[in-house]
Amino acid sequence: MTLPGGRQHDAVEIVNIAPLRGAGAIIGPSCVAAANLAMAEINSGTGILGREVCVTTIDGGGPPQRVYDEVSALLATGMVHAVTGIPMPENRGAIMRAAAGRAPCLFGVGHDGLAGAEPGVFMIGEHPGSQTLVAVDWLYREFGARRWVVVASDYLWSRRMAPVLREVLAPRHSVVAEHYVPIGAENFDAVLDDPRLDTADGVILLLIGADAARFNRAFTAAGRADRQFRTGPTIDENVLLASGLDANRNIYVPSSVIPDRRSAGHRDLLDRYLRLHHGFAPAFSRFANGAYRSLHALRTAVDTAGSFETARIHGALADRAVLEGPSGEFTFRGDQVVQPTYVARATGVDFETLTLV
Repeated sequence: MTLPGGRQHDAVEIVNIAPLRGAGAIIGPSCVAAANLAMAEINSGTGILGREVCVTTIDGGGPPQRVYDEVSALLATGMVHAVTGIPMPENRGAIMRAAAGRAPCLFGVGHDGLAGAEPGVFMIGEHPGSQTLVAVDWLYREFGARRWVVVASDYLWSRRMAPVLREVLAPRHSVVAEHYVPIGAENFDAVLDDPRLDTADGVILLLIGADAARFNRAFTAAGRADRQFRTGPTIDENVLLASGLDANRNIYVPSSVIPDRRSAGHRDLLDRYLRLHHGFAPAFSRFANGAYRSLHALRTAVDTAGSFETARIHGALADRAVLEGPSGEFTFRGDQVVQPTYVARATGVDFETLTLV
């Protein structure tokens, strides 16, 4: 490929991670489509370090050992320059071990306590714990909601997140019950019939993808959607679509990256996304935006550092926490991108941004 300026270079090879199986696969297609948009935009400019970018997506929803083996094999070729995208939480550690600082990893999610800071690992997305606290505080101020039930998928991430939430919500809020349901669960009667749920103002959902959609339908069928709130960091536009119009009442979520069509910049982004895919594309969700931003953040960080070497990228961030590139600014606090948080309300199968918190 010839980039602007007429120069030809070897390609930059990037491994992009997206969940393509399991309950999290509901977000996979939108993450792949968003990564393709980022690649097209980067290559329409000067690429990365003046080189064409090629993105290969692999499944980040499989068993951790399989993900580790695949990433390790690709990195062992010496041809992979970086890893980006949205792996499932239990697979993030496997990818980090596989990379071991040899290549930068920019994940389109935020720190959630599953792993500490690692050389070459940067979190571009939203911090699920702190953002959930923001949303719950807002619901308290607006509606007086303070009693919550946590409903979570029974796996490593949510088992660690739920106790942290209980701690950070106290003393203003109380968690009156926690329920862990198997991934892929079809029946939520144990949650919906729990008398403690009747004492709660709402539910904090830590359910994955399709599981959250099934819960939303069951919650609505039980007559609770009109009188109890739902919030949480795992609800995205794909969950709203899968839940259906009638199941999305009284859902309020925190986010930094949910696109808002009232914003000219977001409107232009969504229009570019649809043009690239000829109008046939999955919803450009909060997780898709994380995948998109992880690639653009990689471009900005590497161009600033002048290298893919992780030590040089960390050095560039130590010199200045705000990195500027063609796609805008990325403000880092350590290895975490810092962004303002909004509260958005589900309206049908989309979100309406209400306020900056």
